[in-house]
Amino acid sequence: MNELIGGISGLGWVAAKALLLYLTAVFGFRLGERRTLAEMSAFDFIAAVAVGAIVGRVPNANTTSYLAGAATLITVLIAHRAVSKLRQFPSLALMFDHPPRVLISNGRIIEPQLRRSGLTRDDLYGVLRQHGVLDVKDVHLVIFEQRGKLSVIRRSDLHDSDPELVREIRVN
Repeated sequence: MNELIGGISGLGWVAAKALLLYLTAVFGFRLGERRTLAEMSAFDFIAAVAVGAIVGRVPNANTTSYLAGAATLITVLIAHRAVSKLRQFPSLALMFDHPPRVLISNGRIIEPQLRRSGLTRDDLYGVLRQHGVLDVKDVHLVIFEQRGKLSVIRRSDLHDSDPELVREIRVN
């Protein structure tokens, strides 16, 4: 029966380690940037999964102390913060983020970019319908953004556009 439910005496320490690691993670994310949880890039996702694994596993490990778990957790959070800062340099940002890709330009679907993005025409059509677009010819640009979302810019929106927003995006 002990194998099934475990010993009662160790549960207090498991709960204490879990609470301390949870509070350490909350404090660490609080010191970080809000973007960590708002929009997940690959490195944000890895940080979130790593934090979850640490907070979930260390309390149940008899051989791992809170301090060892906290050191691991803090190391992951510091590394995440460093990567966030390195992304501010355009040459280094390419190591961590995919560049935006133009999938439709002036009503024409750019098949190679669609394939590179891992999307099908049906995926693209679904997003266009969600944006109320009924004809591809009504679209000026569809941009596959760094975080995996699609931005749809209609031809009718061009008179109010800011060219700065699309200047750096390559069509090819």
